[in-house]
Amino acid sequence: MLELDAVQISGWVSQYVFPFARITGCLAVMPLLGSQLISRRIRIMLAFMMTLVIAPIIPEQPKVDALSFAALVIIAQQLLIGIVLGFLVEIVTQVFVLAGQMIAMQTGLGIATTVDPAQGASVVVVSQWFLFMVSLIFLSLNGHLLVIEILADSFFTMPVSDVSWNAAQFDAIVKWGGWMFASALLISLPALTSLLIVNLAFGVMTRAAPQLNIFALGFPVTMMVGLVIIWLNMGSIATSYQFFLEQLFEFLRKMILSP
Repeated sequence: MLELDAVQISGWVSQYVFPFARITGCLAVMPLLGSQLISRRIRIMLAFMMTLVIAPIIPEQPKVDALSFAALVIIAQQLLIGIVLGFLVEIVTQVFVLAGQMIAMQTGLGIATTVDPAQGASVVVVSQWFLFMVSLIFLSLNGHLLVIEILADSFFTMPVSDVSWNAAQFDAIVKWGGWMFASALLISLPALTSLLIVNLAFGVMTRAAPQLNIFALGFPVTMMVGLVIIWLNMGSIATSYQFFLEQLFEFLRKMILSP
């Protein structure tokens, strides 16, 4: 007859539940896998299979009582680490979504909206187009495999324990929000500058010919110029996204290698 004691149950919790919490947190928010298009059941099953593969080879887990408050704290901490890793990758995707919104609002394309099935919200069509492109680029560059690799490496450089990142490292993570806005502005800057020149030209035309209906002429011209600028910048999206991903993965490796 099989008999289980508290020590054995605690060992199972330490070996599987703690890594499962970190993996689940990452898969819940990372691009593509963390969207509403992927059901929670599939994410849980994927996290469970990854845990079965990773758990036997990672360092020994802390021995704590499975029903103690310390175990709950460690589980919450592992969830936070996984969520942070996945959220930082998602920030790179949102850079292009935000850039698309900036361009759309300046070109008059902001009135064209659609429902994003991944987020369940109404978004600008230009942002949705950018999101589709960077999602395909993310898969073509094997970004999902790199995220899983970094997640697996984190168990060796940041073993499961009651020690996490310090205040300075959390501050560096928060500053990535500012990096997102700066990068989005950098991507949309050519379009914004071109549209500024177009608006200045219309201002000169208005001063030279006050009887000209600037509103009837300016709106379609601005929209057409915006579409041309977006078309000209399509070739640089893949290069920009790859550059941003390299910056992100370098930052993640620094955070993991120096916890």
